[in-house]
Amino acid sequence: MVMGFEACSLLVSTISCNMELTFMFSICVLILSLFFLRSFLKFCASGHRKLPLPPGSMGWPYIGETFQLYSQNPNVFFASKVKKFGSILKTHILGCPCVMISSPEAAKLVLVTKANLFKPTFPASKERMLGKQAIFFHQGEYHTKLRKLVLRAFMPEGIKSIVSDIESIAINSLQSWEGQLITTYQEMKTYTFNVALLSIFGKDEVLYREDLKRCYYILEKGYNSMPINLPGTLFNKAMKARKELAQILAKILSLRREMKHYHNDLLGSFMGDKEGLTDEQIADNIIGVIFAARDTTASVLTWIVKYLAENPAVLQAVTEEQEAIMRTKECVEEKVLTWEDTKKMPLTSRVIQETLRVASILSFTFREAVEDVEFEGYHIPKGWKVLPLFRNIHHSPDNFAEPEKFDPSRFEVAPKPNTFMPFGSGTHSCPGNELAKLEILVIVHHLTTKYRWSMVGPQNGIQYGPFALPQNGLPIRLSPKTER
Repeated sequence: MVMGFEACSLLVSTISCNMELTFMFSICVLILSLFFLRSFLKFCASGHRKLPLPPGSMGWPYIGETFQLYSQNPNVFFASKVKKFGSILKTHILGCPCVMISSPEAAKLVLVTKANLFKPTFPASKERMLGKQAIFFHQGEYHTKLRKLVLRAFMPEGIKSIVSDIESIAINSLQSWEGQLITTYQEMKTYTFNVALLSIFGKDEVLYREDLKRCYYILEKGYNSMPINLPGTLFNKAMKARKELAQILAKILSLRREMKHYHNDLLGSFMGDKEGLTDEQIADNIIGVIFAARDTTASVLTWIVKYLAENPAVLQAVTEEQEAIMRTKECVEEKVLTWEDTKKMPLTSRVIQETLRVASILSFTFREAVEDVEFEGYHIPKGWKVLPLFRNIHHSPDNFAEPEKFDPSRFEVAPKPNTFMPFGSGTHSCPGNELAKLEILVIVHHLTTKYRWSMVGPQNGIQYGPFALPQNGLPIRLSPKTER
């Protein structure tokens, strides 16, 4: 009995042990099944599969291919890359792993269709210098709100009233250049800066013009310097100037609030926001807009002067168009340009368009993937920069016949969709393009009807930096057509 009991106990123990093992095995199988089911469901939900990075070269460690990009014609750099790797490729520039895209369709996806996956991005030092609340560094509701306020000031209804003031600035600028050897880009920067102050501050800019200029020029010198905030460095001086700019803006805001007058300018638009921007937000955006409104427009004007000088037939046609407008004012007491006059300049407008295409002031723009993105069969990791190549799109023979030729007549017909993006595209496209076009038309009117100019020195080269510019900023000598 004892032996039978022991045998029975052993049998029961064995069965119990086996049942326990079976149970544990079942639990493990269940856990593993749930894990794989969860992974499968996640796979199905995201559609993610192991995708390769785009083809390309990352260059040297840390340096990447930055030197290659900025030491040669960007057309050559981009064209050689696209020829070797295709319209989507990886590289490493300015300390960042990047994906470059050069097809109009891909650019539209990044800038418009899937813009929520690619945020605008700037180096942290630039954000500190301009101000973290500036429109360029944001998206979503805050960006939408700021964009509406800027558009309210810079759309046609907002800038029609300052045409004559812009004209006065243009006339005074040109008269100050007469008979002198000037650097076109530097002088155009002064012109566009004065227009920017007018559009932002209205008549108030006269009171603070010199202080604003002084601080801004210091800020500009430090903008592309190494971000080392030690006493005596350009960056340190720039940050001090930025602080002083904010103090000047605070004075202007205080004065306006005391006077309780409505102003039809950008500062007035910011102050009139019903939800209320803080003074810091206003200052950041004013400083940012000055930067955006100045250098790019000055670059376009510099290229226009060059292309007109190199294309006498185009210059003659533009001059005749502008002289026809002058003749309509012979019997008018006030011989000033009006908004309506600027709508009678179709050829000059096409010259602006073709200049924007050929010169491609902004070769590319930066976006950053906010999450891992599947893009045209490739994997773009979160945090990588994505660069739509405007220059490559503008210079592709698939988009524009004889792309290197300066031919304003090509814009008599609208270009193919997404092939012409001089101001970007989507919600982050430049909101000040109407103002830029207006100030260009006004100064070109007086330049072509009253002056002749000649380029001085060799002008075959291009200098590259933040913007593409003619060699040495285009030295010219300007003289009046008739002596006064």
